This record gives sequence, C-alpha cells and structure tokens, in this order.
Amino acid sequence: MVVTVLLITFFLPKQPRFRYEFEKGKVWLNKDLVSPFSFAILKTTPQVVTDKQDALDNVLPIYTYNSDILNSVEEAYLNEFDVKWRSAAFSDAEKTYYKTASLNLLKSIYEKGIIATNPKHQKGAKYYDLSLLNNNISKKVSSQDLFTVQTALDFFSSTFKATDLRIKDLVINLVEDHLQPNILFDEKMTSIVQNNTVSSLSTTRGMVQKGELIIAKGNVIDDDAYQKLQSFKATYEAQTKTIGDRNLVYLGQVMLVGFILSLLMVFLYLFRKDIFADNRQLSLILLVITSMLLALTWAIKMNLPSLYYIPFCIVPIIIRILFDTRLALYLHLLVILIAGFFVPNSFEFVFYETTAGMVAIYSIRNLIKREQLLLSALFILTSYFICFVGVALLREGSFQEIEWVNFVPFSVSVLLSLLAYPLIYAFERVFGITSDIALIELTNTNNKLLRELAFKAPGTFQHSLQVANLAEAAIFKIGGNSLLVRAGALYHDIGKIENPQYFIENNTGKSPHDKLPYEQSAQIIIKHVLKGIEITRKHQIPESVIDFIRTHHGNTRVDYFYQSYLKNSPEKFVDENIFRYPGPIPFSKETGVLMLADSVEAASRSLKNPDAQNINDLVERIIDYKLAQNQLDNCDLTLKDLETIKLIFKTMLMSIYHVRIDYPKTM
Repeated sequence: MVVTVLLITFFLPKQPRFRYEFEKGKVWLNKDLVSPFSFAILKTTPQVVTDKQDALDNVLPIYTYNSDILNSVEEAYLNEFDVKWRSAAFSDAEKTYYKTASLNLLKSIYEKGIIATNPKHQKGAKYYDLSLLNNNISKKVSSQDLFTVQTALDFFSSTFKATDLRIKDLVINLVEDHLQPNILFDEKMTSIVQNNTVSSLSTTRGMVQKGELIIAKGNVIDDDAYQKLQSFKATYEAQTKTIGDRNLVYLGQVMLVGFILSLLMVFLYLFRKDIFADNRQLSLILLVITSMLLALTWAIKMNLPSLYYIPFCIVPIIIRILFDTRLALYLHLLVILIAGFFVPNSFEFVFYETTAGMVAIYSIRNLIKREQLLLSALFILTSYFICFVGVALLREGSFQEIEWVNFVPFSVSVLLSLLAYPLIYAFERVFGITSDIALIELTNTNNKLLRELAFKAPGTFQHSLQVANLAEAAIFKIGGNSLLVRAGALYHDIGKIENPQYFIENNTGKSPHDKLPYEQSAQIIIKHVLKGIEITRKHQIPESVIDFIRTHHGNTRVDYFYQSYLKNSPEKFVDENIFRYPGPIPFSKETGVLMLADSVEAASRSLKNPDAQNINDLVERIIDYKLAQNQLDNCDLTLKDLETIKLIFKTMLMSIYHVRIDYPKTM
C-alpha cells in the first residue's frame, strides 16, 4: 500500500490546485472574490478566433515586381522580330522605326506591371487590393491599376500605329507570344506576414486590478464574470507553478491518497477479510488503482484534449467480474475521488464517472455470455449520453448550443472499456483469481479432465453430476455462488480416476476390498482426496475449486471400514486417525452445501425402497449426523438455511427416483 501511494503521488502534477469550482449560468455561492493580484482578462476562444480571422482578412496579399522578366522578354522579342521581319520581306528602312516603337511601348506596359491574378484573392469581385513589393519597398495598389496579360495586349493593340496593316498584325502577334506577368503572388512572404500578424494579436481584453471585486456572493456567473474567473484561475495556476512549494504539495497528495487507500484497507479488513489476508488479491486491487491513476497522470502531462478519453469504467468492470458488486462500487468511487483532485470541473467529472461506473456494475451482475460485455458498453454509452445532454441543457438551456463533438471522448472511452475482457483473463492467470467466466469453462463436461473422469470412472461421473445438481439448486436458493458450487461438485471426486474400481459406484462385480485389510481399504478411499488435489493442481484448476476436494468429507471417518474393523478385531487397539479424512471441514456456504449434497446423494443410492418416507428420513439423518460430527461449525449455514437445503434435497431426490407425492385429500 505504501509503494502504491508513493508511486501514484510521485507522478501526479505538483502545482497547487485552484480552490474554486464554477459553471456559467450558476450562482456564485462562495464568499465575495477579491483579486489578490492584477491579471489580464483572457478573451474567449470564439473571440480569439474572430480576431484572428479579422486580422487575416486585413492582411493584403503580397505580390512581387520581377524586373528580370522584362529583360528576358526584351531579348526574345528583339531576336524574333528580326526573323519575322525578314521572313515577311518588309522594307529594311522601316524596320528600325517599328522595332524601336513597339519595344518602347512594351517597356511602358511592363513598367506599369502585368499581374497574374489569383481567384482566391478576388473573392467573387473583379478587382482587389494588394501589397506590391518592389526593391524592398511596399505600396498598396489595386489590381485595377495594373495590366493583366489580356488588358496589356488590348492596350498595345489600340496604341501601336502602323501605316501597313500587315506590319501591325505582325508586331501584335509577336507581342502576344511574349507577354507574360511580371507581378507575381509571393505566397511565402504573405504567409510570414500573416503569421506575424496573428502572433502579435492580444489574447486579452482588459485588466482586473489587485483588490478589485471579481464576483460577489449570490451573483449569477454571466459571460463576463465567467471569463474573469477563467482568467483568474489560469493566472493563479501559472503563478503557483513557480511560487508554490512542490514539497508541500507532494505532502498533501501523499496525505490524501494515503488516507483514501487506508479507507480501502479498513473496508477490506471489516467486510472482506478473505481479500485482506490474500496478498495476491490485494496486489491486484492496488495494481488496478495505480494503473488507472497513472493513466490519468499521463493524460494530464500529454495535454489530451479531454480526460474523458480515459476508460475509468474499466475498473468497476474488472473488479465486479473478479470479486463482487460492493467492492467494485467502493473501489470505483475511491479512484474517482482521487482523480477528482486533478481534473477540471471535478464535480461534473465525478458525476459522469460515478453514474457510468454504477451502470457498468449493474449491467454485468453475472457475466456468463460474451454479449453481456457489449451490452454493458452500450448501457455505459447511454449513461454518458444522458448525463452529457442533461449537463449541457443545464448549462446552456438550448439544444442548439450543445457542442456534440465533445461527446466523442466518451464514445472512445466506452470502446476502450472493452479491453476489460482480455485483462480479466490476464489477471486470472497472474494472480490466481477465479471469475465466473473461468468457472463456466471449468463446468463444461467436454473439459479434458471431466471427459477422462467419465471414461475411467463413469459411476463417479454420474454421481458428480447429481451432486452438482443438488448443490447448485440448494445454494441458489439460500444465496451463494452457484457456478462455484457446480464446478466444485464436478471435480470433488476427481481423485477416483486413480483407482476407480475400489469405489462402489464404479464396481460392477466382486469388490476388490474383500481381499484387503480394513485399514488398507480405508486408506485407499481416503487417498482419493489427496490424489484429487494433486491431479487438479497438475491441470491448473483454481484453488477455490480445489477447496471443495479438500473439504467434501471434512475430517469424518470412513465408517464402514472402521465399524468392520471394530467388529472383527475387538481385542486390537485401533488408531482412529487411520480411518479419518485429513480435512479441513467446510469453511463456506458453498463447501458446506457440497458436503451435504455429496453425502445425501451417495447414501440415496443404497435405498432399496426409495419412497417419500425413506428419502425424508435419509436426508434428515445425514444432515443431523454432519451437525453432530461438528462438520458445519466453520461455514455460514444457518438453521434456516439447513431447513431450506433439506426441503430442496428431498424434493429433487423424489424427482430423481420418480416418487409420487401423496397430497392430502380435500373435502
């Protein structure tokens, strides 16, 4: 427990915790809150998003004037002009004039600028403003004041004059082939300016001065007050990271976590001493607690968008299946209480997880089918959904304001809770705990060990089936683990596989005991208990089932051989322990019921006339004998339980032997 406390607290966040919990729209029930220091009021997320968008809208796209394009266009134009002029066989006297005139006009167009327009910047309009960068000097211009390739060509066509239309067409076609934009969009520079603009935006909107009232007691927490409280909390937590004493914070965590785990130990000591005394089971419980809280710590340090991604419901599912409902609920509450210290909106968190955990426990009261785990996940998801919608309506008062995307973490958490199924199997193997699922597998008569029993000792196998039916019906009525009783009953005589012919239910001819001394016969009979323990341990049968093998005869005598020895050797000293089972006597309802069922079923086979009276007398005699022999002293069976058991045994035996019940005649 000490290691668990130190391990959990070592990794938990170490800054002091903000003391107030608040929700928008609720009444402030604490005392008047006066600011102990000055702090800036943070803008809300929607406000920050709006400011960013407005700032980006005000950043003009940056275009760069590229002078190198004119040089390359001029060189290509002049070279091709000579070739085209010569090919057209025009007069060389006019060549220089038209060449110079067209080139000057082309230069004037490029000096003004030809822009490559971007539809993204037009935003549905024909013209847009831009920032033109030329020689590191920026100026705001409109695309209307610049040429496009088409408007530049139109301008050239209307401005250039020639006496011969053929010359004009040649020049215009030549210019059209060489026109290209020299004002280009600079995406990289625009992105840098946009990022600088956004990063320079203020995330605050005013100040709260030291000594100023933040909110008065009884006031409703409106949007303005809520934002002040959020800002105060953020500033407080930022300051305490550097100001607060981490050692004292750690001490507080150790005290709280240690106290809560101490309560768990007290609970186990008072109500589940079997777990308290079992280090394996105790280690499993502490491991589950530690793992879940370390997962929470990891989520906090990784800054997960929501802590509801963590499958807290996996704790009650595992503990319920491996132990019981009460321990599962108690342990879940303890984990949630510890986690509540380190999550935002702790009351809301505790409400969500407590209700979901209760639903998880109720929905898997008896996990005997795989589909129950899926149904449980569906019920947990429904629980989360009801709580999510209810809290949202309580806070916002409108369906339209519900942010449905916030429900995604709950869905992921429910899916992760299905990991409980493989974890249960792992915990069973590592910690030697038997769940209902394991018991169901053990009671399958196609199990290898039970098939061997049916083949080698068919009489014993049939006896075990009848005992299982009797014991299961009785324990179901008086309250107990019926699956455990059935498993114990099926394996309680498994040791008879060793020498099946020495047991009367498997013997169809002459008894081999006729040739043996009574002491040796008694030891062979007694040995089936020790042999059963050896066989089941070899096949890794759980200890909880092996307990039924140990206790089903208690420390009673093998009376047939004991009495025969006394009768035939009255002069000899007899060591009674030779004829007595090693024990122990039954120590639970389940083992006690099995002892009674085993004795009653075995004795009923000797009835020559199994009528109602004989069966009634037999059951009464067997149970009274066990009481007289103090075999039921350590189990929890009451006198009322015994009367119920007698009635069930009598009824079932009468059904087995087809006894007709005589009903009293009515007038």
